[in-house]
Amino acid sequence: MRRARLTLFVFALAGSTVARAQPGTTGALTPPLSPRNANYTITAHLDPATRTITGSEVIVWRNITATPATDLQFHLYWNAWKNTRSTFMREAALSGGAAEAASRSADEWARIDVTTVTIGGADRTSSKRFIAPDDENANDETVMSVPLTQPVSPGGSTRIEVAWTAHVPRTFARTGAIGNFFFIAQWFPKLGVLQDDGWNCHQFHAGTEFFSDFGVYDVALTVPTGWPLGATGVQRERRDNADGTTTHRYYQEDVHDFAWTTSPDYLERTARFEHPSLPAVEMRLLLQPEHASQAGRHFDATRTTLKYYGEWFGAYPYGHITIVDPAYHSDAGGMEYPTLFTAGTRWLAPPRVATPEGVAVHEAGHQFWYGMVATNEFENAWMDEGFNTFSTARAIAQVYDPNYLALRYFGGFVPHLFKDIALSRETEGNRRAGYRRDAKSDVPSTPSYKYFPATGGSITYNKTALWLNTMERWLGWPTLQRIMSTYFEKWKFAHPKPDDFFEVATTVAGRDLDPFFDEVYRSSNVFDYGVQALRSTREGDQYHTTVVIRRYGEALFPVELLVTFTNGEHVSEHWPGTERWKIYTYDRLSPALSAQVDPNRVLLLDVDFTNNSMTLEPKGGPAATKWSLKWTVWLQDALLSWAALL
Repeated sequence: MRRARLTLFVFALAGSTVARAQPGTTGALTPPLSPRNANYTITAHLDPATRTITGSEVIVWRNITATPATDLQFHLYWNAWKNTRSTFMREAALSGGAAEAASRSADEWARIDVTTVTIGGADRTSSKRFIAPDDENANDETVMSVPLTQPVSPGGSTRIEVAWTAHVPRTFARTGAIGNFFFIAQWFPKLGVLQDDGWNCHQFHAGTEFFSDFGVYDVALTVPTGWPLGATGVQRERRDNADGTTTHRYYQEDVHDFAWTTSPDYLERTARFEHPSLPAVEMRLLLQPEHASQAGRHFDATRTTLKYYGEWFGAYPYGHITIVDPAYHSDAGGMEYPTLFTAGTRWLAPPRVATPEGVAVHEAGHQFWYGMVATNEFENAWMDEGFNTFSTARAIAQVYDPNYLALRYFGGFVPHLFKDIALSRETEGNRRAGYRRDAKSDVPSTPSYKYFPATGGSITYNKTALWLNTMERWLGWPTLQRIMSTYFEKWKFAHPKPDDFFEVATTVAGRDLDPFFDEVYRSSNVFDYGVQALRSTREGDQYHTTVVIRRYGEALFPVELLVTFTNGEHVSEHWPGTERWKIYTYDRLSPALSAQVDPNRVLLLDVDFTNNSMTLEPKGGPAATKWSLKWTVWLQDALLSWAALL
């Protein structure tokens, strides 16, 4: 498609010095990978003393839908943290997440104030108004509508100029400042996405994230001289100004957002990812001084992601990535943005405990499902977060499996490592616990912003990862890998919807998967298969064995039954699982020892594994070991905590 033209910045202040990006790391991509229909040229100045950002932007926007645009709608995310009456804060209160905010002083809240709006050369400032398309909350100011004097027809474009000021809060939702550490995201007035049925521009909700069009970002950021700065894209120019500030210009094509960070405390480290069949990637790490010894671990985790996601799904195309190690207690860790992500670690990070590796792999992995595929996270957050949770666990298992449990004491500062308790992808513990607790809380096909705030993560992250892992065990990894790579290749830079994935999955698998998706996506039914009864009685010189298996849940899935006899004989049965119960009978020379439904744990969505098996010869085994370990850890934790008080 035709590239929209952007006005580039010209730096011409007297006495300045300019550093240019090195060849090959310019942020340019040829040919274009996306429609590039929302292009931003931004200038912004940070005053760290007052925590104020003063900014202006030029947006060149092209209407790529079949619908004329009669207004423009903008996200003003920071107004979610303007007071406790916003939709975000009201939803956070439902889940107990707003209690801390009550103690904040006035200057620790946020706001974004649009001072001027010009569209197509016409001043439209006086026409702007706040709207609440999701809940009609008159106190919510996170969406701004500006009517147009002339509609923008399909294929047409317009130039938008916006000026604003914003106050940087103490961190909300990973955005804000603590001390001299600033992490700035969702910080500028950003257009929603126009679709054929109108604007998709949701209010900012406590349980959802973002959705926006792809474009070209050309951003000049002015901060104090000597403060390292990291941002989406590549630094093309740097200017030291006469007033003790430095202007950094970052540029990136084919992205849908822009975030940045600055702090005088950052250490900068660089490394390179190389692979025989994938593009090389320059890695830049902005690291807290107390974590200097962990630089290699951050880079290794990022390499793990680029390697395995690249081999499994498709190549990372940008040629560079920035890893941010956020400041202690900044609450900015574990978040993704185009070509940049925040990790998260601790001063004491024992080897073989996946910190910082777990967070780094997950957030780097978002470059694929969030960054390139770019689904609507307001409505279908599971298509990023769930896919990435599954992908993260699989990538970690290639390099860091097993890793070990570490409990922390004295406010999380001092770890105690339990090397006898291995955590692996097969454990599925945390994901299954969250899913079991909230399995019926919401139907996944409900738009994500309508999930109950306290339980959405269990559905978005955990349930999705579990049904993908179930598909892997059911269909085999080669089939699931082809499904996901085909989907990635077909829909990257294209904002797919759920049915687009389901169609690819059914086509690649060569079988009708809709009944499975009906259960895991279009309903809140739970899976629960078990053995109801097992009996073996002697009848002459034989034993008559009866096994009753039952579907306790409403969801349907084919399962296997494995019956084991005392002489070592095994019998397997395939049960479609559609009936409520089924009886199997056997006449054998030996009595039955045990019966087990789903012996290979294919159905990881089963909410109760304790009823999956029954034995006629009870004895200690994996279950006993599991519970003894749990009680041992609990007792050791209690004793250590008690001793610390002496």
